Amino acid sequence: MNTTIRIKLSAMMFLEFFIWGAWFVTLGTFLASNLHASGSETAAVFSTQSWGAIIAPFIIGLIADRYFNAEKILGILHLIGAFLMYQMYVSDDVTAFYSYVLGYMILYMPTLALVNSVAFNQMKDPEKEFANIRVWGTIGWILAGLSISFLFHWDSAEGVGQGLLKNTFLLAGIAAFILGIFSFSLPKTPPKVSDEKIKIGDIIGLDALKLLKDKNFAIFFISSILICIPLAFYYQNAHPFLTEAGVQNPTGKMAIGQISEALFLLLIPVFFSRFGFKKTILVGMLAWAIRYVLFAYGNGGDLSFMLIIGIALHGICYDFFFVSGQIYTNSKAGEKYKSAAQGLITLATYGVGMLIGFAVAGWITDNYKMLDGTIDWKMVWIIPAGIALGVFLLFALLFNDKSKTENEITAA
Repeated sequence: MNTTIRIKLSAMMFLEFFIWGAWFVTLGTFLASNLHASGSETAAVFSTQSWGAIIAPFIIGLIADRYFNAEKILGILHLIGAFLMYQMYVSDDVTAFYSYVLGYMILYMPTLALVNSVAFNQMKDPEKEFANIRVWGTIGWILAGLSISFLFHWDSAEGVGQGLLKNTFLLAGIAAFILGIFSFSLPKTPPKVSDEKIKIGDIIGLDALKLLKDKNFAIFFISSILICIPLAFYYQNAHPFLTEAGVQNPTGKMAIGQISEALFLLLIPVFFSRFGFKKTILVGMLAWAIRYVLFAYGNGGDLSFMLIIGIALHGICYDFFFVSGQIYTNSKAGEKYKSAAQGLITLATYGVGMLIGFAVAGWITDNYKMLDGTIDWKMVWIIPAGIALGVFLLFALLFNDKSKTENEITAA
């Protein structure tokens, strides 16, 4: 890969995740302060991510992989996305806003696969080259959060009160427009030529359902769905909670989670080799419970360090469960069902699991809203902590796959 292509792919990843980080982190606070959305309305808006994840494989499998160059579809989707972002920016009604964000997420979620496709197509050794390209996506997300807090100050108490968080959609829309135009200059990534008949089961990974006959994989599969319930609480409620708690520059401080994610990713091989898959994934589950207990009992004053620690635990929470789970799934599926299994797990977690999680988080938030309009955040965080602990115990007691998979992972 020459330097020009490397720079283009890095810029592509940077913009791809800058866009997401520029508006999604502050979405919960925007909905509450600008559109006065209820918990259930907020849950519905956040659930558009899940609907996008469910629909994305069909867009990729039925259209992108067969008829058009990936970089061209990437450009078109982001240009349409820029228009929808502008509509979100000018919207002042939660119902209309929901329709725009739903349309946007249906278009955006497929781009996550498209940027990977464009990148992998230029690599001779993806295992060594991809991480150096993908890390620019994490940098993009982090810089988006830092810009909102420390450059524009849209998430300050004054900024939120003046409704300035709507500017995040304008920022994301400008970045989407730039990436849309830039995409047409990316290396050509032609569709896969195939005369085989498309099967819906192949697209969503139904062939991998055979793996559920393995008791341990079935337990892992169920645990993956259940752990997404507390995950949804973080995405939906963390920023509004930090803002209400009086934490300064909450968006910038939440970027600590992405920094942590990048760092702990490097530690996964160490944990695998020393402790094996089960203990590694249990650490990830337990981290969710600990993080929410810290949120429940911390505050924006003398105990603000508890909130910062909770944010910093994001790397362990996400990497030790989800990345470890992807590796476990890969090792259990084998060559024949590898792609199908990853597709099935993605559908189960970001699709079904998060859809349930957002609904539960919205219901809990509404039910712990006080008469004066404030939210009993202690209970809002204790409940997902209990759910995470329950999943931890379920997995610890029932999962017992010690031999083949752990040896394969350790050897890898």
